[in-house]
Amino acid sequence: MLSPEQVTRYNDRGYLVVENQIPPEWITQLRDEITRFETEAAGMTQSNDRLDLEDTHTPAEPRLRRVKLPHMISDVVRDLMVSDHILGPARDLIGPDLRLHTTKLNMKSAGYGAAVEWHQDYAFYPHTNDDILAIGVLIDDMAAENGPLMVYPESHKGPVYDHHVDGVFAGAMLPEDNGLNPDDAVQLTGPAGSISIHHGRIVHGSALNTSDRPRRILFFEMMAADAFPIMGSMTRWDGIEDYDTRMLCGQPTKNPRLKNIPVRIPQPQPDVPISIYEIQKGMKKRAFDTAK
Repeated sequence: MLSPEQVTRYNDRGYLVVENQIPPEWITQLRDEITRFETEAAGMTQSNDRLDLEDTHTPAEPRLRRVKLPHMISDVVRDLMVSDHILGPARDLIGPDLRLHTTKLNMKSAGYGAAVEWHQDYAFYPHTNDDILAIGVLIDDMAAENGPLMVYPESHKGPVYDHHVDGVFAGAMLPEDNGLNPDDAVQLTGPAGSISIHHGRIVHGSALNTSDRPRRILFFEMMAADAFPIMGSMTRWDGIEDYDTRMLCGQPTKNPRLKNIPVRIPQPQPDVPISIYEIQKGMKKRAFDTAK
């Protein structure tokens, strides 16, 4: 699926954008699924275990910011997840044996879509090795003005930064407070049907969508099957039998591969719903504006 040059670029920089990876018929089906979820959100007054609502949501003006675990409630998402459109590039980067970590459909509606503060995925779920990545499916054309995913190139080779505030996990960090130059951040843009791929340790975030167009990304997060969660990780663990049901392709293992990489445990947890948007409210200072 990926050329040797693309694999080298990913390993060196920690991210990749592949245009026109997802056929148009898949994008049409995903947009239809989003319409279904938006209709469901219109009758809600608070978030539930399926749908995460914007802080500014009201039944009269429904605003949906995330569909949780969409592969569990959408056949379209699940079928795409196990297709070679997604698994082919992942196999090229982290090997033939892949395990699902999670899925999420992040919605940034025109004019108010919520920002996600700078963070590293690995800060939420440290594992025994970092063959961990997220593949994002661009459901809409993504340009600078509608809150694209941004990354700090090569930051996947550096430390796991402290994502705590006053000793409590806040799920975010401020780049300038940690020696990163804001001018070095790169926007991952492209037409609908493109995919972005980012390493689990790369520093990334995204601003508000202030444009008149939606910005919606479907994320598939996965890891090599021999990457096992470290105690205190936010990875769900209900025993090895359940863990092995999350295999996407290849063979499971009971032999974790250990890699000498930095680790921070995301504990203690704040007493809020388990959502990055709610956890990041623990930040005393934010890098991005919030919706009004």
